[in-house]
Amino acid sequence: MRRFLRTCVLAFIASFLAILPLNAEELWKTLPKPQPLPPATESGDAPINGITVHYAIWGDGSPLILLHGGLGNMEYFGGQVPELAKQYRVIAMDSRGHGQSTRNADPYSYGLMAKDVIGLMDHLKIDKASIVGWSDGGIIGLDIAMNYPDRLDRLFAFGANTNVAGLKPNIDKDPTFSKYIEIAGQDYERLSKTPKDYNDFVAAISQMWATQPDYKPEQLAKITAPVAIADGEHDEAIRQEHDVEMAKAIPGAKLVILPGVSHFAMLQNPQLFNQAVLEFLK
Repeated sequence: MRRFLRTCVLAFIASFLAILPLNAEELWKTLPKPQPLPPATESGDAPINGITVHYAIWGDGSPLILLHGGLGNMEYFGGQVPELAKQYRVIAMDSRGHGQSTRNADPYSYGLMAKDVIGLMDHLKIDKASIVGWSDGGIIGLDIAMNYPDRLDRLFAFGANTNVAGLKPNIDKDPTFSKYIEIAGQDYERLSKTPKDYNDFVAAISQMWATQPDYKPEQLAKITAPVAIADGEHDEAIRQEHDVEMAKAIPGAKLVILPGVSHFAMLQNPQLFNQAVLEFLK
């Protein structure tokens, strides 16, 4: 019996170690390639607010919208969709000008992109949904929480900020973030309907980043939906003190700091990221 128990314990330890990333202490410095998205059960391009928004849907259940970060696209959620779609109707969309969505001459703002999300919900006849937002996607989720409270069920906001003071200086000089910007340019050329306009696109987004968001404590205090303010322990862009400030400012908000990962946690450790999302959503 002792030999049997010892074998079971060793097998458990081996299986546990197998799911841990190699060189975990350095994982946050890496930028793994996104896992491929599975075939969608539905996809399309919806005419919304003077642009076309590209979207895809997987699974059944309560609606769960995935919102990617600035310069990115829905493909960055390749490690999340298969797991989340087991329990939810997962809707991913490319923000305006990102991925396969188009943009017009309207200047970028988080309020405008939040309006695009609501427009897609109307197009898909979704009255209310939960949102998992990464980086800019998390900020868009916060904008929806403040301005469209009846359309939001729960919000998992990862790597977001509520004002520019929450950002670390010289983000673009960080090696991992610099690599992300470079890869995002390659993705843009591959996916965009205007593949040669990446520099203009980055300039337009950067203009927004210079002054937005600028949400006041009294605005955040009015949020009524359950919110998780989540981040990686080694986020290259967001000050961890700012994570704490945001969680304190939003009534009942949960603070979730994922160990050993950075702003790109969903790529670096999908299992850890997914576990945190599912734990919050349930």
